[in-house]
Amino acid sequence: MNNRTLAFLYSPETERLNYPPDCPFKSQRAGLTRERLKSFGLLGGERHIEVAPRPATLNELQWFHSARYLEEMQRTAAGDLTVDGLNMGFGGPDTPVFKDMFEWGVWACGAGLLAADLLLQRKADVVFNLLGGFHHAMTERAAGFCYLNDVVLACLKLAGAGRRVLCLDVDAHHGDGTQSAFYRRDDVLTISLHETGRTLFPWGGFENEIGEGLGLGFNVNVPLPPQSYDEAFLTAFDRIVLPLMETYAPDVIVLELGMDTLAGDPLTHLRMTNNIVVEILEPLLQSGLPLLVVGGGGYHVENTVRAWALAWQTCCGEDVEDFAMGMGGVMLANTEWAGGLRDRTLAVTDERRRAVEPELQTTIRYLLNHVFQFHGLRADSRRTVTASGRLLSTDNHIKPNRTIL
Repeated sequence: MNNRTLAFLYSPETERLNYPPDCPFKSQRAGLTRERLKSFGLLGGERHIEVAPRPATLNELQWFHSARYLEEMQRTAAGDLTVDGLNMGFGGPDTPVFKDMFEWGVWACGAGLLAADLLLQRKADVVFNLLGGFHHAMTERAAGFCYLNDVVLACLKLAGAGRRVLCLDVDAHHGDGTQSAFYRRDDVLTISLHETGRTLFPWGGFENEIGEGLGLGFNVNVPLPPQSYDEAFLTAFDRIVLPLMETYAPDVIVLELGMDTLAGDPLTHLRMTNNIVVEILEPLLQSGLPLLVVGGGGYHVENTVRAWALAWQTCCGEDVEDFAMGMGGVMLANTEWAGGLRDRTLAVTDERRRAVEPELQTTIRYLLNHVFQFHGLRADSRRTVTASGRLLSTDNHIKPNRTIL
């Protein structure tokens, strides 16, 4: 056990707000995760608190979005889709028009801002805003089920309070809206590990997009080949994310924990298990930094709920093997595994390794040679990692135990 205070943001008012029934994005996931946690006894008491969010104000939304865009979005939600609205992305196949589109975004953004406040005021050490994660929304454009960008607003709130922010995005889709907000800034280090834009929306987020001006070297993309698996992902995480995190020395971490990376997700082509959730969170928690976890993608609802429950459980310090036996898991793209919250390890064929590893090796080498220099790191910087994945220290001459390259 540990003495972290965790806050889960939830309001019953959000349950009445829904995307269209035929939309792959299911807004009920946060509420379902809450129910799962309550059934485990992991929500409630002094350390595992539930906090009701508030809607964001128009003034707060305008920290990133234009007044013109917000007015057009409200008009569209009321049923009046104009040419200007179409040009802003409303009404596309992944940006349907529905009456709750503005209100849902307002609640998600308000929750993100409240989460930032809870961390700044030290009322919580870890905050989960599973209502949010809308990292595709631009200043004046909707895309990818995202209309208002709660991730950007939370980061702006934290940076505006003088905090150095690490925004780490492990959603299968590249966080292009978040990238656009901080591409020329160095007070928010954005790192995105995602399926390559060669095969997945938003068709960008390549390794050579490394920022501009003050932000040069502070925007990092790690595109993953299709069919990437846990070991490949964790190699990239160890080689790129952990050294940059230590050198950048953030004051707070914002983690977009999209679960469309899991095998069996209907919209993506990655092959992760939810075991990577534990592997990601352990070094972040070990740092002792305030942590904001936001939702994001995840279009297999049950797998997403289980993975988010596992994330909360990990932050609680609970034994991740003891809960929810027989609930299912990622196993050959189905949910028949009866091993509890953690997924069974998926076998990786030699053919898949040959398809993934050379491309990933090239990406990692590019980042080592073109990004590390901006952070005073050498291209051969390595990490000392125990067999269990525990980070010990930085040493430019020690090869990590966990590597495929």
